[in-house]
Amino acid sequence: MADLPARRGGGMLGAPRGWDPFERMQELLGFDLGRMLGPQGTREGGFVPDFEVKETQDAFIFKADVPGVEEKDLEITLAENRLTISGKREEERRDESDRYYAYERNYGSFSRTFTLPRGVNADDVQADFKSGVLNVRIPKKSEEQPKRIKVGGGERSDKAKA
Repeated sequence: MADLPARRGGGMLGAPRGWDPFERMQELLGFDLGRMLGPQGTREGGFVPDFEVKETQDAFIFKADVPGVEEKDLEITLAENRLTISGKREEERRDESDRYYAYERNYGSFSRTFTLPRGVNADDVQADFKSGVLNVRIPKKSEEQPKRIKVGGGERSDKAKA
């Protein structure tokens, strides 16, 4: 299989494009600079899982895409108001006699720490791991949840009338 440069699609609305030195450099060197830098701007070649963090009325929900990570390689800690999720994805054994045309998968250790607002119930944290997705649910303390106050319609007490 020969190394052929990849051609990318046209520019805006199919308008013809001029010569792009960065695209030419990517073709000549055989790598995609945008893919190397990743969404955060820098990637050091290690495994960086994607997270989704949301707040519901009664809890904070964390979801992490960790394909290829085994449950035994995950560690979740909650200290004070800081949640730390760390783990590692082991590199598969490669046979050096094999020829790879693309090797884009990342391996290694990762650690992410999130600072939570006060009022979480650290005694009732739930975590499950299924199909490469880690779910962590941290409930809020009941006194931190908003209380509904009924307005009007009730009888006044004798003390309130005086």
